[in-house]
Amino acid sequence: MDGHAPAGSDAPDVEPAGTFGGEPDGFQRLWTPHRMAYIGGENKPTDTSAGPGCPFCRAVTLPDEDALVVARGASAFVLLNLYPYNSGHLMVCPTRHVADYTDLTAQETVEVAELTQTAMRVLRATHAPQGFNLGMNQGQVAGAGIAAHLHQHVVPRWGGDSNFLPIVARTRALPELLADTRSRLAAAWPATGTDSTTEGMPPPC
Repeated sequence: MDGHAPAGSDAPDVEPAGTFGGEPDGFQRLWTPHRMAYIGGENKPTDTSAGPGCPFCRAVTLPDEDALVVARGASAFVLLNLYPYNSGHLMVCPTRHVADYTDLTAQETVEVAELTQTAMRVLRATHAPQGFNLGMNQGQVAGAGIAAHLHQHVVPRWGGDSNFLPIVARTRALPELLADTRSRLAAAWPATGTDSTTEGMPPPC
């Protein structure tokens, strides 16, 4: 992980130690180049319109595995955050492209709340968190990365899960791959009689 290839290694993605500038300092390096996609704006909508330019609208139309969708309801759905704060970081979204919490219908409000409760129960069963952060960032000024399509964050927390990495390196250490997390949560999600495919879902956005 420190960028030094083992003796005799021919790994093409590891630079030989002799080519580096500077002096070895004894520290390991946790490289996270995938974060550059987020920093560069990949997967962020270019405008506030509904449709394929909105990642949450797009998720409605994709297979669960491709969209990291864990569960679908009649008017809302649950998916993993592609750029999670912690493993198991879920988002509960209305299927309809709507930005403001006060604009949700009564059905959407109830289902977003119920799916949030179920997400907490499932995460407790699968990941045993000691607490949660729940919240919606309403508007870009409030920190919403995708302000045009409302989403409720469900972030599991453990004692000591915040360390020096986010502070000094803008890096988060995550112990589980997103696809594995999605499979584990989807398998533990209680059956509701609703098909987990897009069949029968409201028209996307």
